[in-house]
This record gives sequence, C-alpha cells and structure tokens, in this order.
Amino acid sequence: MKNNIRIALAQINCRVGDLEANCSKIRYYLKRCEDAGVDIACFPELAVTGYPPEDLLLKPKFIADNIHELKQLAGEVRDIVAVIGFVDRHGGSLYNAAAIVYKGKIRGIYHKMFLPNYGVFDEERYFEPGEKTMVFNYGGLVFAVNICEDIWHKDGPAMMHAKLGAKLVLNINASPYYAGKVKLRESILRGQAKKSRVDIAYVNLSGGQDELVFDGQSMVVSAKGNIIQKAAAFEEDLLMVDLKVVPARAGSKKVILLEKYPALRKKPKLPKRHFQALTAPEEVYRALVLGVKDYAGKNGFGKAVIGVSGGIDSALVASVAADALGKDNVTGVFMPTHYSSPESEIDAKQLCRNLGIQFINISIEQAYKMYLMILEPHFAGLERNITEENLQARIRGNILMALSNKFHWLVLTTGNKSEMSTGYATLYGDMAGGLAVVKDVPKTLVYKICRWKNSVHQIIPERIFTKPPTAELRHNQKDEDTLPPYAELDPILKAYVEEDKELNQIVKSGFKKETVLDVMRLVDRSEYKRRQSPPGIKITPKAFGRDRRMPITNGYKG
Repeated sequence: MKNNIRIALAQINCRVGDLEANCSKIRYYLKRCEDAGVDIACFPELAVTGYPPEDLLLKPKFIADNIHELKQLAGEVRDIVAVIGFVDRHGGSLYNAAAIVYKGKIRGIYHKMFLPNYGVFDEERYFEPGEKTMVFNYGGLVFAVNICEDIWHKDGPAMMHAKLGAKLVLNINASPYYAGKVKLRESILRGQAKKSRVDIAYVNLSGGQDELVFDGQSMVVSAKGNIIQKAAAFEEDLLMVDLKVVPARAGSKKVILLEKYPALRKKPKLPKRHFQALTAPEEVYRALVLGVKDYAGKNGFGKAVIGVSGGIDSALVASVAADALGKDNVTGVFMPTHYSSPESEIDAKQLCRNLGIQFINISIEQAYKMYLMILEPHFAGLERNITEENLQARIRGNILMALSNKFHWLVLTTGNKSEMSTGYATLYGDMAGGLAVVKDVPKTLVYKICRWKNSVHQIIPERIFTKPPTAELRHNQKDEDTLPPYAELDPILKAYVEEDKELNQIVKSGFKKETVLDVMRLVDRSEYKRRQSPPGIKITPKAFGRDRRMPITNGYKG
C-alpha cells in the first residue's frame, strides 16, 4: 500500500460538440499527468461533449459518437486512473456520467444523481437521475466519484460515500461563473468535507461557451474543511496534490477494487503554488475577457469592431476586446452627428490610442439628413421625438454591420444591464451585433471595473468618468432625463430583476414608490427588446435570457 497518492485536477477548456478536439485535449493532459507521476487524474463534467451540449443531446448520433470517442480514449489509458465526464446511454435514457477508466478499460460509470433545473441549468430536459453510488479502492485509498450538483446537497452522495468507507470524493464540475460564486462554492465544499469527514477534490471547467463563462478555480479541500490547494482562475490549469492514504475499511462488498498493489511511480517534486485572490472588479473583468476570447475564437472570429462613443460603456468593451483578442485585432469606430460633442471624439480617439487599437471616424451626418428628408413627407406636422433619435442609432448599427460583413469582424455591442433592463437601448441600432459584452453588467459596476482597470494601467481618459452619461442623440441630452440616477436605479433593478422582490419590499428599502413603479414598468415593457438582443456574458446570479425567462405578452401587473 502506498503512503501517498498523487491526484491531478485537469481544469481544461472544452468546445461544445467538438468531440475529437476535446478528447485530444484529454489525451494531452493525461500524458502530462503520467510524466508527473499522477495516480488519479480528473477531468470536468461532460468533458467529452463540452458543457452544456443542450439539444445536441437529442441527436442519437451525437450520443453514439461521444460514447465511441470515450471508448477509444479509454483504450489508451494505462497505469493511471482517469475520471472523465461524458454522456452515457442505457436503454432509452441518457445520463450525465463519469467514466472511471484504468488500464485500458472502463471500470465503472457513475450517473449524476441530482440534476439541476434552475437558472441556466435544464438537465431534467435531457437526463435521467442516477441511483447508485460508486466507490473504488486503489492501492488502499478508498475514493468515490460524483458530479457537480451532487456535492451541493447536504444529504447527497458524499455522505453515502463516507458510509462506504471513502476517504476522498472526486467531484467533477461544469459550474458557470457569476460574481462572488467561488466563495459560495468554497463554503459548500468546506461544509461537506467536514460533515462527511472526507477530502474533496473539486475540478471545474474553464472557458467560455455562448453566454456562460466557466472560471475554473478547482480546489482540494481537506476533511477538516481547509483548502489544501487551488487552481488558477479563468484559464486552463493542471492542479496536482499529494494526499496521504488512509487504510481502507475492510469488508465492504460495494467497493470496486481497481488495484491492490499499484506499481510505484516516480513522482517529481511538485512546484510551489501561490494563489492570489482576485478583487471583485478584476474577477468580473477577467470573466468578460475570457467570454469574449472564447466566443470569438470558438466561432471563427479573429477580429472585432466596436462603436466607440466617448462614453464609459464602450471604453470598457474596447478594453476587454483588446485584452481578449489583441490590440491589432480590434477597431473602434466613432460615428458622429452634429449632436456629438467635440470632447466625445477627443476621448474616443484617446481611448483607442491608449489601447493601441485602430480608430476610424465615420460621420453619419449626411446619412441622417437623408433619412430625415425621405421621411419628411410622412412626418409632416409631427413634433420630433425619440423616432429621430433612434434613427441615428440605427444608422450606426448599419455601419458596424456593414464593416462586419465586409471584413468578417465580430460586432461587440456596448449596452449595459441597466440599459437592457429599462429598454434604454435602440432595437436594430446600438443593440445590433454578435455579442453584448456588458449586457449583464450594471452601470455602477461598469464604473467600478473601469476604475480598477485604470489603477492597473491608465487607459480610460479621466473625462469619461466625470462627464454625465449621455447618448448624445439630441442637444444637451443626459441619461438622467429619462432614468433615475444609476446609483438609485441599479439597486432597484437588482431587487426586481435578480431577487424577484415585490413593490412594497423594494419601497421599504428606502425608494420612492413612484420611482420603483416607473422602473418596474420600464423593465416589463422592454422584454420584447431583450428577446432580440445578442447573447451577453453572464456575470450576475440572474442574467436575462437563460436565467430570467419572462413572457413578452404578459397581462400580469403585480
């Protein structure tokens, strides 16, 4: 029996549907594990298919291909135990599964028991819940395997595994990011480890998939509830930890023997790791960067274009894009009319210069006048209103989409969550594009992130922070002409949109009833707009789209 066992958590970035590439990546990390003397290597939930595969799971050939790739991969595994997430099929049912592979064979398959069906999760649509725990003996170490949601339930498989003698639980995950979630994870894992008296090795997916970002931050937690070691945030990583073998409890027939006397493996000394916790603004910024990088890269876009207005939102999006794609692959386009201030052009140009990205100035003044002239006979006798304002935004949207079509640039839109919530955005105008980078970032948080970014490197011109937010679609326009101040608006939106609080509850928090009612009305009547907006990177517990699904036609006023 060994005194120590080396486990590895392979925190990899998978692409949904790219079965061969995902398995090639697993092979690469298995080779690294073998060279490092690893005994047990764990890969994320549904690593073979990528997560979430959604309605690909309704295609029988996709399921068959995923099983075929796993079996090929299993045949290549030798003197290392590999835990690999895939989709299993038994009879007419599908299972979110983990294969335990050793010496060329699949020695066991665990089916996820608790299927999340809230927020971004829709697993009950596709999978059946598992019913059996699975515990293994490898060189005297008794360990168990479970999947993601299983570890969150206080009376879940972890306790059952412990009763069967397990001293280590390997928990494989595809846990999407939102701000502050890592602290919740740590709390859950610490509690489960202490309660079950087992070490827990938690491996998480890393990477972007459509609206979702997976932040990695895999970790090993001791039976005393202490974090032994932690992997990097928002990047691929291979976390290796040596654990002491606690002798197995004798006599349990439910424990599957993998190897009584494993071959001794040469174990090079592991390098020291230093994990630096991220500040809240940096954490969100890195999530946005990874989300843009993978959305563009995995969908075949090498370059991006942004409408830069001289405002704070486009400044943040441009900064994220430059870090995600490289400064040579980003273009900022300033599109003025006579309503645009000279300061906005100066600030937009300076921002692009500071970032090192290309700056283009395309005046839309003549196009705007032409639109007005064409519509003049039909608008005769009517006062100017938001219609004429929105024409400018829609012309800008057309310009950006033309550049996208011609040069195969991804259009990154710049509307924030405060604007998306209240409908303070123009359909087919500034909402037109491929990815809404800050769609889930409230305006007040946009400012905080930009302040953090400037504290690292002075990128964003100071005037962008100090001037009142404005769309510049009419003379002397300010956001506060239409909306409450963002410091007041954002807490109301969080209460109504993210926390589902009722009118009286929000008012009791210190807000005027009329203000809260106005905000609620704006949110409710803007659902049709949000349905037509591009996907946006999720960074809050409840984002529009996947998390919050309200009917457009809705007669309930609460």
